[in-house]
Amino acid sequence: MGSMLINITERGQISLPAEIRHKWQVRRLLLVDEGDRIVLRPVADDPIGAVAGKYSWLKPTNDEMLAEDRDFEADRET
Repeated sequence: MGSMLINITERGQISLPAEIRHKWQVRRLLLVDEGDRIVLRPVADDPIGAVAGKYSWLKPTNDEMLAEDRDFEADRET
């Protein structure tokens, strides 16, 4: 689905077509005014939780940190 025309009510409300709601499965949108256009971006219900798992591969796991600590302590003792 590309573009579609939607109406704005007198109270400033818009309705998203069911196809879009089902595709994106979001309950909240971020409205961004880019000067010459308005962009609606999906926002997760828990944005921090959604991002937290996305970059988990960047940090070591607890087991990896414990192994590093053990290696450090073993090197220090010798």
